[in-house]
Amino acid sequence: MLVLVFAAQAQEDPARAVKKAGNALKTFELDQTANLDKLHEAVDMIAIATAADETSSDPGTWQTQGDIYNTITNQMVSVRQLNIGSIEALPQVEAPAITAFNAYSKALELAEKKYQTKDALKGIRAVQTNLNNMGIYAYEEGQFAEAFANFNGVLDAHTTLLNEGQESMLEDETAVGDQQYIAGLAALNANMVALYKVEAADALDPNSSLSEEDKTALLEKAYVNLSEGRQRFPDDVSILFAEINHFLRINQLDILITKLETAIQKEPDNISLYTTMGNVYDNLYQKETGEGNEEAANGYFNDALNFYNQALTKDAGFTDATYSIGALYFNKAANMTQQLSTLADDFSKEGQRKYEELQTQVNTVFETALPYFIDVEKQKPNDLNTLIALKEIYARKSDFDLSNEFKNRIETVQGGGSVESYFIANGK
Repeated sequence: MLVLVFAAQAQEDPARAVKKAGNALKTFELDQTANLDKLHEAVDMIAIATAADETSSDPGTWQTQGDIYNTITNQMVSVRQLNIGSIEALPQVEAPAITAFNAYSKALELAEKKYQTKDALKGIRAVQTNLNNMGIYAYEEGQFAEAFANFNGVLDAHTTLLNEGQESMLEDETAVGDQQYIAGLAALNANMVALYKVEAADALDPNSSLSEEDKTALLEKAYVNLSEGRQRFPDDVSILFAEINHFLRINQLDILITKLETAIQKEPDNISLYTTMGNVYDNLYQKETGEGNEEAANGYFNDALNFYNQALTKDAGFTDATYSIGALYFNKAANMTQQLSTLADDFSKEGQRKYEELQTQVNTVFETALPYFIDVEKQKPNDLNTLIALKEIYARKSDFDLSNEFKNRIETVQGGGSVESYFIANGK
């Protein structure tokens, strides 16, 4: 006999849901670590109350929602500032500070008693600071529309508080002007960067069928949006980084260098800027080498090496920079190898002397590259480019056992497998 059991969950009474939400919040606040589940319960209960006709007209319902969502925001700020707890463990709600502000505003609107007005205004003042914090976090993460909503919420809270004769975190007109500026800046970024991405969408699509020429033309047309933003807000870092990515895509290296220099001045501890600048000079080195401009090529080689080393000075374990230095030397040796093929046809005594001298230089440069690839292999043993470089270098050293070792590792990785570090396993 097959028995089907249907369990019906009774609908929670809205009035009881408000009380349960408030009690759950109080229990959570008694022990925030042990009672985190109560914060989740509070969110579930207040959702029932705010959606029900019989409780949605009660200012206490909205005051409770404001308190719950402002508490969630407090927790998020603690995680960001003090590294206490985990954002993933908190109730996953959208725009908690804005939700809290709107709830307190609704409570103020519905308030009939003096204490209800007082509680609502107290909540608005408390959430005003959190609105600003959440705006800063969103801006730092490039979520400009969300940043604007929070920054603008600070201004709305300011207006409400002043109208009610209360103090605001914006102490004077200068503070209000500053807040309007950052709100406008967030709005501008949300619009300009978004417009750039929309207009350049076909060129940015990795599966685009456009030719490289058409992609560049489309990107240059879309760049007008970033250019306008730069003119209006010349010191804004987010627009600057969007410009850097733009000039990387269209390979305008001279302009890119200027943009990167500005970015490094603004964010001197941003390690990726140094490797990007190194990559730009690396590309220029390759270009000048290909055109036979040895003096210019050597200058760009030194510039690339300088920026890669600056990155390693900031973080000795940064494998992107370590690999880039190894690749810089490897490519230099490879370029010199092409010169060897020309000298190989000269069988005169002088020709053979030049050949042997250049061969020694090539071997030295490959040897210089080797330790960098070894360091990367120890940290990223499955990096295919590193394995290929090691295979080639050991082959040139006539160490065919090691060359074949890395050849086998390449085949393993290409086949979907993984390997442990050869050098760590062998104590090298």
